[in-house]
Amino acid sequence: MKIWALDPSSGLAEVFGDIARTRMADVPICNAHLQVEAIGFQLTPAGHWAGVMITPWAINLLCLPGQETGWPQAPACSKHDWQFASGLYEFTVAEEERLGTYHLCSLFSPALEFATHEQARLTALAIAHALHAEPIAPLPVAPPATASRRSFLGLRS
Repeated sequence: MKIWALDPSSGLAEVFGDIARTRMADVPICNAHLQVEAIGFQLTPAGHWAGVMITPWAINLLCLPGQETGWPQAPACSKHDWQFASGLYEFTVAEEERLGTYHLCSLFSPALEFATHEQARLTALAIAHALHAEPIAPLPVAPPATASRRSFLGLRS
């Protein structure tokens, strides 16, 4: 298992950039407007890296091991749930020779709805922020006011 002691963004961009230029070159599901970019990778309290990966063929959440403990040993294509501050997400276990084992959660696949890379990038930034953010607390609900005929007329009860 490959451990990513430091932010994996540059390594991810290099590997997926190579894939874009070779195995995925000229594949019809690729969006020619999108570039390879790793966005918002952070080390989580559980000790793994999580962020968003933009490629011409998909935009995915990715998780990679940041330490040896706590990373599940699961076969490729199996499922694993990761808990974040914003909720529980189902990931698929994947393997890539130069990356080792990582987990991905598909967000846009294919990513054909983006007219520019900037649109995809802004979407990925919003996703990365939301992934690591605490959920917004619901507004407190005031108990329904019970109006008496006296209060309706402005009189004290």
